[in-house]
Amino acid sequence: MRTLHVAEGTPEAAVLVDGANIAAVGPYEELAAADPAARVRRWPGILTPGLLNVYGPELLEATYHPDPREADEFGTEPIGGERARALFRAVPSRLGASARRGVQRLFAHGTVAVAGELQARPVLDTVRRAGLAIGRRPERLQGPVSLSPTPLVLLPPLTEGGPARFAVFDVPSRAELVRQGATTCAATVIAGRMVYRAR
Repeated sequence: MRTLHVAEGTPEAAVLVDGANIAAVGPYEELAAADPAARVRRWPGILTPGLLNVYGPELLEATYHPDPREADEFGTEPIGGERARALFRAVPSRLGASARRGVQRLFAHGTVAVAGELQARPVLDTVRRAGLAIGRRPERLQGPVSLSPTPLVLLPPLTEGGPARFAVFDVPSRAELVRQGATTCAATVIAGRMVYRAR
């Protein structure tokens, strides 16, 4: 069954999804009339192509994302620097598990692509399995490593026949998304599947 995604702030940019691809992009009323059998998902805010996070290696290979069951020992926030390296050295299998949790955190920030040269096989495998696209990294990085980096990098516009990869942010405009950041993510879709939905 096809799914029609529409956000209240961008009804002119609704997306009709067929499997892993985009069947059509356009005004909600037109797409709904053309495919009345499509399931409709309505979202607050704006629907966008999703974000590219340029700090792929830093967030997935050089940061430890604790398991919630480790909260008493490590807390719940990402751990970087020498402490993360020591954790990976002590238990190498932690890298893959940490990367999987890191990818989930990226999804919760509307990230659908990462940039940077990923070298660790467990991380590369995790990124590929998750369906994250790999983009080109800018020559100069401007902000600190973050799940919601500054500036935010939106991917090119969604197109018919392209991959169903996008995000919805609970803000009234792109300007407000820039101001409030990626923590406003309401949903992330990869290959037509919803991989994150805010509660």
